[in-house]
Amino acid sequence: MNCKHFSICGSCNLYDIEYQKALDIKKNRVSKLLEPFYSNNIDIFSSPMANHRARAEFKIWHIDNSCYYAMSNITKDGITILNECPKVIKPIENIQYKLLKMINSSEILRKKLFSIEFLAGLSGEVLVTMIYHKVLDKEWEKEAKELEDSFGISIIGRARKQKIVLSKEYITEKVEVNNRSYIYKHYEGGFTQPNPYINQKMISWALDIANGEDDFLEAYCGLGNFTIPLSTKFNKVLATEISKNSIRAAKENCALNEVNNIEFIRMDASDTADALNGKRAFRRLKDINLQAYNFSTILVDPPRAGLDENSINLAKKIKNIIYISCNPETLARDLKELCQTHKVVRAAMFDQFPYTNHIESGVYLERI
Repeated sequence: MNCKHFSICGSCNLYDIEYQKALDIKKNRVSKLLEPFYSNNIDIFSSPMANHRARAEFKIWHIDNSCYYAMSNITKDGITILNECPKVIKPIENIQYKLLKMINSSEILRKKLFSIEFLAGLSGEVLVTMIYHKVLDKEWEKEAKELEDSFGISIIGRARKQKIVLSKEYITEKVEVNNRSYIYKHYEGGFTQPNPYINQKMISWALDIANGEDDFLEAYCGLGNFTIPLSTKFNKVLATEISKNSIRAAKENCALNEVNNIEFIRMDASDTADALNGKRAFRRLKDINLQAYNFSTILVDPPRAGLDENSINLAKKIKNIIYISCNPETLARDLKELCQTHKVVRAAMFDQFPYTNHIESGVYLERI
């Protein structure tokens, strides 16, 4: 990826290394961390070198009577004014600076604009959230609606204690995996995988290794990104997630894909473990017969902190474990416990975040 802001903008800190070399550095880091548990080949999934990011947040910097996109600089002691950002996916890139030009032509849209967030997908839909340090009134709504209609996008306005949705608060994304299409609603503010190309590869990898025996348990299911495709390989699915909004989206996505073998529960991973172990009763589970499930596979996709003790102990009781990780250090830490009962038989690295040190990885474990 060629970018005139490399070495200045703080968004990319591997700007001075050729892409393949950076990929090799990441692979070596993952290999080293997995070495005590796994010595075979690691599946490597590379990203497009440009136009790969579907979520992007930009500060808005005001100079005289104009707004500019900005990011923190690489030394984190100032900002960089941006004239381009070639890592955003094409639907964002195609409108980003045209949108800013129209905003700058309107004092109502421009005044006290603090930041702009983009959410887009391979479907081509774009959602733009405009965040202000002022109250948004009817005049703002009128001009923002004209902006929305001009670009064929969806716009949300946010200010303190205000959220104005002009048309809709989500994009509809289309994900292609193993010659099958899945439809998802991606909501503003909800978690979605930032690199849609790598996301498709992650789902495909998980599908390829899932054995399809009996029932499937997923913790940290989000909006059903993995859940819905993997449900095609199992009898019944129980999926848990703490976010109320994510559970709402997951249920809507289930209906969109005409999937009827998934039960989504709003519950964190630790409480899920307590419920399945019979340690505590939960009112939200009163209509669910946990004893009817015979889990052969569990998928966990925790935050950077990794798994808590309860979740590890639950996973250790299930025959097969798929662990998707955004932090290889906590993955390696958790494998010390998981490999007391299981062995790693497959491993992968997904370059979700090119030109940064961040790494997404996955392992598949079978009970010893």
